[in-house]
Amino acid sequence: MVVSIVITNLMVSRVLVDQDSSVDILYWQTFQRLEVSPDTVHPHAGPLLSFLGERVKTRGYMNPMATFGQGKLFKSFTIRYLLVDANTSYFALIGRKTLNELGAIVSIPHLTMKFPT
Repeated sequence: MVVSIVITNLMVSRVLVDQDSSVDILYWQTFQRLEVSPDTVHPHAGPLLSFLGERVKTRGYMNPMATFGQGKLFKSFTIRYLLVDANTSYFALIGRKTLNELGAIVSIPHLTMKFPT
């Protein structure tokens, strides 16, 4: 499932909701669009395994504020994103940890994600 969220005042579309992922990923091209200081990036040791089982090098991590929902029905909190420089059609990926913190229920057959606000 693909959703849109606001990360540090930038509307980010094409965010993949991956219930099997144990990490949240912000792709490098998206990080560059955030217009935040490079000082917000913290070092991260160790690669990730891609969908294809390949090792992908990370560029660090950051903890921006993310907002889900809109209008009066929204929820905002800090998410730790690993920064990855990879070619993908998505701009970010949210995994289990964020879905649990959000209290989200995802229905793939209905292409719906609901969460309490």
